[in-house]
Amino acid sequence: MGMQSSYGAGGGEKGAPEGSRGYYRTAPFDPRFPNTNQTRNCYQNYLDYYRCLKTLGAKGKDTRPCQWYYQVYKSLCPISWVKRWDEQREDGSFAGRI
Repeated sequence: MGMQSSYGAGGGEKGAPEGSRGYYRTAPFDPRFPNTNQTRNCYQNYLDYYRCLKTLGAKGKDTRPCQWYYQVYKSLCPISWVKRWDEQREDGSFAGRI
């Protein structure tokens, strides 16, 4: 069997950034989070994605580099968490600093 792509089959998904090639089946190792429990890694990549969009967007720069964080958090985070965080960001009650 040949090596599988790190991107999911079928291309993009609903809510994926423009130009996204899909999602990671598994997130790559991050030495900042060496333990089995990846909760903090999930949350940090979610924050980093929106910080990246905010920072690069404010400067008028291409936000494609932010897709890395998107793909990692989509791979690690439970959908219910992401939905809740998105709702909290929309209504201004999200606790994270973006």
